[in-house]
Amino acid sequence: MEEHAGLGDWTPETLAVPGEVRQVVAAPHPVLSRPGGAVDPTAVETVQLAADLIATMRVSPGCVGLAAPQVGVGAQVFAVDVTGHPKAVTVHGTFVLCNARVVEATRWKPGREGCMSVPDLTGDVKRASRLVVEGDLPGTGKAVRLVTDGFEARALQHEIDHCSGLLFLDRVAGAHAVYQRKVYL
Repeated sequence: MEEHAGLGDWTPETLAVPGEVRQVVAAPHPVLSRPGGAVDPTAVETVQLAADLIATMRVSPGCVGLAAPQVGVGAQVFAVDVTGHPKAVTVHGTFVLCNARVVEATRWKPGREGCMSVPDLTGDVKRASRLVVEGDLPGTGKAVRLVTDGFEARALQHEIDHCSGLLFLDRVAGAHAVYQRKVYL
């Protein structure tokens, strides 16, 4: 499979359904600590969920990613869009992946993370700054391979963790690496 295979052809309009804004759940909601189930990327409910994730992300200031468990759905589906973020260098635009998995992770670096489901805290998390992810596109079901780095790689790992029942708080080195959020966008 070639790098970025098929991702360039996919846009949110491919879903062909309007998204609805959903309520974001906060920790300690139980859905956030359970691994999500694999999905059929062509199923009507998966396509609607993908559209809803994008709609919810777009009305949430500062949001660069949102996973199904964050809207109360235990499924392996997430949206990412780091477009315009000051830390983003590599940017693939708005996309949704289903059943995503990390196939290569290198160049580990610490960085500060926040989360809509943990609104009052941020934390330092060590993540790969170069990442290869494989997953399926909602709507088409096409398998894709995405190679990215830096901030977009961090966002992908954060969302994949959500789909696995993990929060960034599960990845911090300890209480010394957790901070009270000063500003919530």
